Amino acid sequence: MLYMIGPIMLDTFPFNADKFERRAKGDYAVKPVIGSLPPREPMGEGDDVITLSGQLLPFKIGGLTELALADQLRITQTALPAMRGDGGSLGWRVIDEIRESHEDLMRNGVGFAVQYQMQLTKVPVPSSGTGAGVISMIASLFGALGG
Repeated sequence: MLYMIGPIMLDTFPFNADKFERRAKGDYAVKPVIGSLPPREPMGEGDDVITLSGQLLPFKIGGLTELALADQLRITQTALPAMRGDGGSLGWRVIDEIRESHEDLMRNGVGFAVQYQMQLTKVPVPSSGTGAGVISMIASLFGALGG
C-alpha cells in the first residue's frame, strides 16, 4: 500500500499513485510599519495540502471505481483519516479537488489512459461520534457505486 485515504487504498494496482507533493505553511498577521520590514505575528498553522497524482489504465487493470469513490467523498466533503504506506499519519483530510484527463478515448468515451490529480487539505480532527457517521457514509457510497 502506498497511501490510504479513508476507504481508498492507493497502491500499484489498480489505483496507483506515482507522485506525492505536499505544501504546508504557517499563518501570520503582517503589520505594516514605516521604514522597516513588517513584523509578523504568528497566527497558527496554515493550509497543509497534499496532491497525489497517477495514471490509471481502466481497460487493463481498472481504477475508475476508486476514482469515482474519491469523487463521491469530495462531494460529501467528509473528513477522512490519511496514512502513508509506512504507517505514518497524514492527519485528517478532505478531498478538495480532483482532476482527471482521459487520453486515447475508447468507444465508450473512457480513455485508455486516465491521468488524475487529487488534492487533499488537512482539517481538524472531527469531534467524537463522527466515526459511526463515516462508516455509514462509506457503506452508502459502496452501495451507490454498485459495490
